[in-house]
Amino acid sequence: MPKQQSQKPGSPAKPGFFRYLGAIFYDFILVIAIFFVATAILLPFNQGEAIHSSFLFPLYLLTVSFLFYGWFWTHGGQTLGLRAWKIRLVNHEQNDISWKQAFIRYLTACAAWLAFGLGIVWRLWQKDSKTWQDLSSRSDIVLLDK
Repeated sequence: MPKQQSQKPGSPAKPGFFRYLGAIFYDFILVIAIFFVATAILLPFNQGEAIHSSFLFPLYLLTVSFLFYGWFWTHGGQTLGLRAWKIRLVNHEQNDISWKQAFIRYLTACAAWLAFGLGIVWRLWQKDSKTWQDLSSRSDIVLLDK
């Protein structure tokens, strides 16, 4: 079990790296299922096929996944994965993030993964254990009390 991240006095505890990855994996599985449903919704309107455009369909799926993450992040700060691993996304005042922060976080998270996960692993070298999306959106992932 990885040790818990160090923290400033008075600030909430940070989850360990593997707990954070566990939550990401849970949400990834859920988003794949949501993609199946989102695609199935389109089928009756397009003669039983997904969108033929190599631009529109990925944009549609990105929008669907942003709405999924954005809703949960702005309404309680927990997706199913975050809830299962007892962690929460908060702003610097320990409240839910705004839709603007959610959008910035989502775009930065996409870039972090497109850089072969460097933006996620970045947390291991950061003094405050922050990923690229934490830094860009001015938000934090915190460990909930047990």
